[in-house]
Amino acid sequence: MSESTDGGPGAGWLWGQWSRLALRVAVATIIADQAHKWWMILGHQIRHGERVYVAPFMDWVFVLNKGVSYSLLSLDSQTGQYFLAVFSVLVSVGLWVWLARMGTSRLMAASLGLIIGGAIGNAIDRITLGGVADFFSLHAFGYYWYVFNIADVAIVAGVIGLLYDSISTSRNAAANRD
Repeated sequence: MSESTDGGPGAGWLWGQWSRLALRVAVATIIADQAHKWWMILGHQIRHGERVYVAPFMDWVFVLNKGVSYSLLSLDSQTGQYFLAVFSVLVSVGLWVWLARMGTSRLMAASLGLIIGGAIGNAIDRITLGGVADFFSLHAFGYYWYVFNIADVAIVAGVIGLLYDSISTSRNAAANRD
């Protein structure tokens, strides 16, 4: 199959028109996520379970999440953490191939870069820490939301970007048919 720079059918398996943008976003996400986590652990020296007041609506608290979203599918063993890390990498590779073959917009590339970077950032935690390091605890009126990290924010932002891109692309295609 020939290499194409348009990112559409005929594009390479691993590199397409928007791959450079997605790679930059993914690397920036990994760096920001890992730098924040290690600053909290080594620089701020926050201990597991410690809560630090930041604002009336937010605290820092160090939680090691051994599961996936909302601590579902918690796997306490190191083997379980390796399994989840490998799964994250495989999903990231699948998203990367999708981008290279079907990437159609800057927003799609940036969104996939955010998701891939967030997934890889959390996979690094699983290997180095034995679980995902979460720090941000939002709360209001006595209700505490789950604790999350920069990688989680990137993944959610990426999913929102993909949804928006999907809706706007569908609407533009429908408008151009008439």
